[in-house]
Amino acid sequence: MRAAVITQPGDVEITTLDDPAPGPREVVVEVAASGLCGTDLHILQGEFAPKLPIIPGHEFAGQVAAVGSAVTEFAVGARVAVDPSLFCFECHYCRIGHNNLCERWAAIGVINPGAAAEFVAAPVANCAVLPESVRTEDAALIEPLSCAVRGYDVLASRVLIYGAGTMGLMMLQLAKATGAASVDVVDVNADRLNTARQLGCSTSATSADELYPPKYGWDLVVDATGNAKAIQDALGRVGKGGAYLQFGLADYATRATIEPYRIYNQEITITGSMAVLHSFERAADLFATGVIDPGVFISNRLPLTAFPDAIARFQAGAGRKIQIQPGLKDT
Repeated sequence: MRAAVITQPGDVEITTLDDPAPGPREVVVEVAASGLCGTDLHILQGEFAPKLPIIPGHEFAGQVAAVGSAVTEFAVGARVAVDPSLFCFECHYCRIGHNNLCERWAAIGVINPGAAAEFVAAPVANCAVLPESVRTEDAALIEPLSCAVRGYDVLASRVLIYGAGTMGLMMLQLAKATGAASVDVVDVNADRLNTARQLGCSTSATSADELYPPKYGWDLVVDATGNAKAIQDALGRVGKGGAYLQFGLADYATRATIEPYRIYNQEITITGSMAVLHSFERAADLFATGVIDPGVFISNRLPLTAFPDAIARFQAGAGRKIQIQPGLKDT
């Protein structure tokens, strides 16, 4: 099969590898689409993945091409979206229900070979069968949506979101779907702000200084950028009794200053949301209802050979969700 491989920090190669074979409780998925994510950029920079080389790609969907000897849930030909998270189910955190904090946490496309390839192996338990109403290629959006669903397990009525990339826009859509009274969005990218307005945000601006805060401040402030300057600014925008959610994936070296007295005196909660936890199937159900429009979110659909170009576009902040579709012919 053809695959994109991050061989060392900063280097991506398109190469030919052996097709994966399924273990007893695994399936092999013929990849219809694999989305790019900030995690992929961190891996390319030499962070997050414990070792290289690795085939990236953890947001994906496709058609089952082979099943393991102990798989009875569905057959070859089933269309599935796949939760890439791999847990041990044995450590302290798994036993108390925080599998996303697993001491042996792994993921397809981070530690195991990923979906920037024609085929990828996955546990059958991680596969969600798609309804007829959902296009296979579009279903690669379910994984990032499941991360946003996990983030919104803490709900609020007045929301401020930093970042109008894919994840910030999904946060906007979910906030609206859960009845938020207002959802304001900050981003320095004018095109992304236009998309946020298209999706119905309350107000948008390139700086929170340009917004009019709710009378009692924002109940929930979300960083979906991972940018140090945005994080620092966002921490200061939380209203009394409100919460700050660190959702964006920051560099390891990123630092921010907090004000312990303000956190105490105004009862502010600071929390994080790591990957997926009990939210993938909920996201698949939500996706089938049309909670997000793939036509708005997916800006580029490129062949596998264009993976290096896709990474460059993503690094430059061009477009929204950029997908690799191995079945597309090279142009």
